Amino acid sequence: MGFGSYFGVALLCWVLASAASSDPWGFPSRNSGMWRLRGDSSGSQPWARVDLSQLRALSPRPAVAVRCQEGQLAVTVRRDLFGTGRPVRAAELSLGTASCPPLSPNAAQTFVTFVAALHECGSTLQVTPDSLIYRTTLFYKPTRSGNPLIVRATPAEVPIECHYPRRSNVSSGAVHPTWAPFRSTVAAEERLRFSLRLMDDEWSRERLSNGFQLGDSLRFQADVTSEGHVPLRLFVDQCVATTTPDRSSSPRYAFIDLGGCLVDSRAEDTGSTFVSPRPRPESLRFLVDAFKFAGDTGNLLYISCHLRVSPAAEAPNSRNKACSFSKASGLWAPLEGTAAICSCCDTGSCPSPAGDSREFRAPAARMGRRVRRDSPGQRGEVSGLTEADVSVGPLLILEPAQGLTSPSGSLGSAGNTPQGAAGGIPVVIQGLLLTAATLLSLTALGMLLWLCRKRLCPLGMSQ
Repeated sequence: MGFGSYFGVALLCWVLASAASSDPWGFPSRNSGMWRLRGDSSGSQPWARVDLSQLRALSPRPAVAVRCQEGQLAVTVRRDLFGTGRPVRAAELSLGTASCPPLSPNAAQTFVTFVAALHECGSTLQVTPDSLIYRTTLFYKPTRSGNPLIVRATPAEVPIECHYPRRSNVSSGAVHPTWAPFRSTVAAEERLRFSLRLMDDEWSRERLSNGFQLGDSLRFQADVTSEGHVPLRLFVDQCVATTTPDRSSSPRYAFIDLGGCLVDSRAEDTGSTFVSPRPRPESLRFLVDAFKFAGDTGNLLYISCHLRVSPAAEAPNSRNKACSFSKASGLWAPLEGTAAICSCCDTGSCPSPAGDSREFRAPAARMGRRVRRDSPGQRGEVSGLTEADVSVGPLLILEPAQGLTSPSGSLGSAGNTPQGAAGGIPVVIQGLLLTAATLLSLTALGMLLWLCRKRLCPLGMSQ
């Protein structure tokens, strides 16, 4: 064998190794996130966020595509939902908690399409200082097989969000301002805007991902903004976690209750607390250790909180309080005010913030029931200019063994493309490809060493 033959063998091994370690089909790498951001997320145009973590699709093609349009959203679902070559039936797919059906499908089509107004199909709305966020869920509910003892498919949920910037005009038409009467202008100036956000570890900005592991801390910041209003102080009366957007669904866990008692801080081995000091009276921060419901395999949490304001000049009391349990002292401690205002957190006899004769139920009595409130506002909207219900979610809570796919608890984001989201290649396959490339390289090296021992090495390679 001449030098050209040996060089050809080495070149062939190098080509095979490069091909095995490359990704010609554009498969997402191991660090690709489960969350995909699609569209223009710069803040000037609406954009969509889709969570495909439950699908675990084997195909690199997009399984779900979402377009956030003016007044409606369009969802396109590939019938080969899991990339296995077995299409799902259109009747097994529905949109939102109202189970809206898809458009009349053609049996020959490889996709199913949903079109719904933003407020339809049980969607929810969250109002933040910068965005209007409409949330809904695509449900896959497979029909049972003829044999009730076996299951060939498992249900899946695909949470969908449409983000609309509040500081831009979503439509293509120009905005023509008009003068409003003085009375309307005053009412607009006195309107309050409530928001609830997940923050990063430094509390410096909103968290870009909703993915967490058990053991992480959920950092919430509640805010109220207004113009031309008297100084206000914000309180969180109640926060409830559920597995669906319906805050009254079961299972449910009220980790803040009794009009401002962070009851989760009472549990052992938790660091849940209200953060002191406040950044300003109109803001309230609190930490809650990540958790999930026992026996729940969905890994998703929805957080709904009731926010309320009081005049900043009014001293905190048992109705207006933010109390955490101190493990060091074994006592409830208020964020502001005297310790006496938190004494009802243990007894469950805290008075209603409304000031009437109703009282919050004790923890044992309130399980499975939501505290009734007078005329609660919609999520993010104002009820009586002093309170509102706001929500965050879904949060993806994984066990440490499952792991997240990108640093700092972030599930990452894909590049800006018009729509959709794709699944990823299994890590096992990537490992096999890399192993094969390594073995090929070692084989080539062994052949060269063997030839050298036989004194057949090309010139310059013998020892």
